[in-house]
Amino acid sequence: MADISTNFLGIKSPNPYWLASAPPTDKKVNVLRAFEAGWGGVVWKTLGSQVKNVSSRYSAVNFNGTRVMGFNNIELISDRPLNINLKEIKEVLKEFPDRAMIVSLMADNTKESWHELIKKVEDTGAHGIELNFGCPHGMTERGMGAAVGQDPVIAKMVVEWVMEAAHIPVITKLTPNVHSVVPTGIAVVEAGTNALSLINTIQSVTGIDLDTFVPNPYVAGKSVFGGYCGPAVKPIALKFLATISQNEITNKVPISGIGGISTWKDAVEFMLLGSTSLQVCTAVMKHGFRIIEDLCEGLNNWMDEKGFATIYDFIGRSVPTLTHWEDLDINYHHVAHINQDKCIHCGLCYIACEDASHQSISLTYGKPYNTYAIKEEECVGCNLCQLMCPVENCITMVEQRVAPEYVNWKEWQKRGLPLNDH
Repeated sequence: MADISTNFLGIKSPNPYWLASAPPTDKKVNVLRAFEAGWGGVVWKTLGSQVKNVSSRYSAVNFNGTRVMGFNNIELISDRPLNINLKEIKEVLKEFPDRAMIVSLMADNTKESWHELIKKVEDTGAHGIELNFGCPHGMTERGMGAAVGQDPVIAKMVVEWVMEAAHIPVITKLTPNVHSVVPTGIAVVEAGTNALSLINTIQSVTGIDLDTFVPNPYVAGKSVFGGYCGPAVKPIALKFLATISQNEITNKVPISGIGGISTWKDAVEFMLLGSTSLQVCTAVMKHGFRIIEDLCEGLNNWMDEKGFATIYDFIGRSVPTLTHWEDLDINYHHVAHINQDKCIHCGLCYIACEDASHQSISLTYGKPYNTYAIKEEECVGCNLCQLMCPVENCITMVEQRVAPEYVNWKEWQKRGLPLNDH
């Protein structure tokens, strides 16, 4: 079988899957059960000054019969005493020395506070620390969390403080609550961080109770913006990850990918865009620790099928395929094709194309059912019909060219070539 073990800044783990800093990594009993199930590592829930959490704390977005498409929380960092957390970290390390133990930190905004907290964590034997520059609620009002990650100057200053004291690898966790993660990423890499992790949660309102008129989650008649995560944020996480992997400064350090990873396919996508390790939270909160078995088995089988011996054979392979719109091939074209043997005559493709796209599907009324066909001369290859079709591989996109040569938009304009609907 393929080797799915990882070496992240010298921190070794039997697989790339780590539990993200969150409730599943808040206690020794949880982390031990996770390691017994097979997780490769954990990022211990963020340690810092003592806090008091509220109740309730979570809300979710369901979609089309699927529960928890997106997950929202207004929970703060660990509300357990620091000395208990440190004691339990040390105890877990004794039982599972072969697993990655990263500790998330959010110290008060002084150099002395960071140095003191780092010293205490290093004394546990932890393998690395993750700087929480992303928490979008509660801590921001104190000038911490996302308030640091949103300001490259402050983020750079804090990382410089940290690097003065740290003797173990430092990972800086970036907030997605910005237009671009690259400026802060560049700042903290220049300040000396050893790695980056992203994304943290996205500020959100998941919904409003139509009886009480209070957004979720409900706290004595009030609510606040929370941190959004889960499968719904994966496309955003992949975009931010790709921008870090494309930048010539930020791509010099390893990346731990976070944001909606629920399956081994999700994991592969993150690695193809540059992640070396993968952090999971919402999927565990929904399905439990045992999903690690499917995550590892699926990754192993896919690697064997593709002929990859280690994860390093494909990490970042998809990054060069992301380009600018102006560089795309204008002469490349798709035309939809409907397999009449698989068609169930539901008409969803026709409705979508007729009402919301390019009127490229013909309808022939009949008994006992209607039939649909592509008007090839009208089809712009937008994929909408394929996306709407409920039958796998009933509608396929057939590759075509309107001209043999590659021409991008810039060249198209330079030559003064005629424009048309395609």
